[in-house]
Amino acid sequence: MKLTTRQDIEAPLDFVYAQLTDFESFERMALRRGAEVERLDPSPSPDLGMGWRLQFPFRGKTRNVTLRMTELAPASLIGCEFESPMFEGQIRIDVIALAPRRTRMAITTDTRPVTMAARLLIQSVKLAKGRVQDRLDRVSARLAGMIEERARTTRG
Repeated sequence: MKLTTRQDIEAPLDFVYAQLTDFESFERMALRRGAEVERLDPSPSPDLGMGWRLQFPFRGKTRNVTLRMTELAPASLIGCEFESPMFEGQIRIDVIALAPRRTRMAITTDTRPVTMAARLLIQSVKLAKGRVQDRLDRVSARLAGMIEERARTTRG
């Protein structure tokens, strides 16, 4: 199942890309929300092959996901693959400069079922695709808002 969303952010392209590749910040956010995060490599800077093993509660069950960085183009693209016992897929974030202080962030997710139970779940989610799309739009809007706020406080 493929979902796409985009947000325009009032911040320069380089700043947006730097915020999106601040993986330590995302690790801290996940920890604050109750996830367990294990870094699979010691690399301190964003690089291909970076990975994380995540464990988090979702809908009453503990979920396990492995996330690996597969694409990284400075100031334009971040791509990763994920896998879990039920699903696998990709997440791609493209950033495009619209103006010197305005950037578009486009997020594309593609999720594929691995098990028969996951196939059934994907079918039910497809029936509620509008709600799932709304949720993705809200999450990406919160991320864009957080980046804009950081840009405003950085500029002073």
